[in-house]
Amino acid sequence: MVQKHIHHGKSSRKHLDTEEVLSKIGLLRGDIFLDAGCGDGYFSIAASSKVEDSGKIYAIDIYKDSINHLKNEIQNNSIINIEPIVADITTKIPLPDESVDKCLMANVMHGFDKEQELDNVMSEISRVIKSGGNFFVVEFKKIKGTPGPPLDVRLNGTDIKDIVINYGFSFESSHNVGKYHLLVKFLRK
Repeated sequence: MVQKHIHHGKSSRKHLDTEEVLSKIGLLRGDIFLDAGCGDGYFSIAASSKVEDSGKIYAIDIYKDSINHLKNEIQNNSIINIEPIVADITTKIPLPDESVDKCLMANVMHGFDKEQELDNVMSEISRVIKSGGNFFVVEFKKIKGTPGPPLDVRLNGTDIKDIVINYGFSFESSHNVGKYHLLVKFLRK
């Protein structure tokens, strides 16, 4: 019997420095940014000051509790450029075609891969990112004895590249971000 991977909906906040990741993403004033599988939205909160009031952040997660946490943080900090959305990105991302400049998927691709949900997810990601826009994948490195999901579900840089290039993206670069993570950057053709 194959054990089903559980999408935990946990935050990776303690393992990832948002400033280091966002500096690699290079958000600009006015960018439209999608935080796909945002969890509690810690990247969205940090990104809000980078895109400023002329930009927009869509923070999407399937877990209502995570989105409610984000809504509280948005309200407590009077943030006006984040739209938190409860949605299942394995079926549909509730955004128009080619409406996003940059998209981040942090620590969730491995779960979609394990559950064989990547085709729908990546088709939707490809649909919403503008031609010439960027897609960034952050995943735990495939190193034994480190925090993160079980080693057998982790993806290395080659795995990520092999997945994403099949959906209208070209590989641009790969970077270590912190001790435990890899960031892979793609360009939407």
